[in-house]
Amino acid sequence: MYRTGLDIGGTKIEAAVLDERGKAVWRQRFPTIKSSYADFFNAVVEIIVQARAASSGPMSIGIGIPGSVDARSGRVKNSNILILNDQPFATQITEQLQQPVAVSNDANCFTLSEAIDGSGQGADGVFGVILGTGCGGGLSIARRLITGANSCCGEWGHTPLPHYHPERDGPSVRCYCGQQNCVESFISGTGLERQYQARFGERLPVVEIVNRIKHGDPHAADMWQRYLDQVARSLAIIVNIVDPDVIVLGGGVSNVDLLYPTLQNRVAEYVFGKQCRTPLRQATHGDSSGVRGAAWLGGGLTT
Repeated sequence: MYRTGLDIGGTKIEAAVLDERGKAVWRQRFPTIKSSYADFFNAVVEIIVQARAASSGPMSIGIGIPGSVDARSGRVKNSNILILNDQPFATQITEQLQQPVAVSNDANCFTLSEAIDGSGQGADGVFGVILGTGCGGGLSIARRLITGANSCCGEWGHTPLPHYHPERDGPSVRCYCGQQNCVESFISGTGLERQYQARFGERLPVVEIVNRIKHGDPHAADMWQRYLDQVARSLAIIVNIVDPDVIVLGGGVSNVDLLYPTLQNRVAEYVFGKQCRTPLRQATHGDSSGVRGAAWLGGGLTT
């Protein structure tokens, strides 16, 4: 059985076909068509047709999307690809292709990939964290995704920043979701850039902030210490509630080597009992985890 996965992003769609061992036998990237829902849908179908042609046997299909499928209505919600919202995408793609198609949040797919054959391999409970443009998350137990009754398991980015105080975290900020001081507004890559600009009046990408830290810039170093503390506070909530066996980090900020040396000890400062044995690991498959997880998802690894 081959496994086809699609990782749908705001600008591109990555597609891959995996064999039984998880080896990619076909991989392509395509632009995300957003002119209309009909055009988007037809483009996705065409990609899957190409994937089918690249394999020589039956295949399962899984798709990761930015957003989630509402458990009750079956319609997409909370997607930054606006034409997808309130559309019965999962039902329609299944009907069009005349076979089951699993559709889940892209952070869930990332988590599943790392739980099966990545940095969480062999662990029972794996919490996946994405620190990128946004701040996503997912939970896998025994190599199966937990999505929850509201299809929002793992959405830690839209909980309030723990122990927020304006003196150490800066002015209050309203998230695009409508809530105040969401974790995503602070510890996503975009959140780090926003905070640096608010504090020092200069908009810099994360890579430049990190470069300045390594060259001894005191402003950048001070901002990084604040950021690490915010990440630690946020991860401590995950440990206190879920207590996973491992936390796997992905997204652009996860590639910053300065993130890891002190982070576990910082998390321990905020964990109940002041102890944290949970390893914090960088993702094994990097940017490919999304599409790989989507491919594994098609095999029914969700709850």
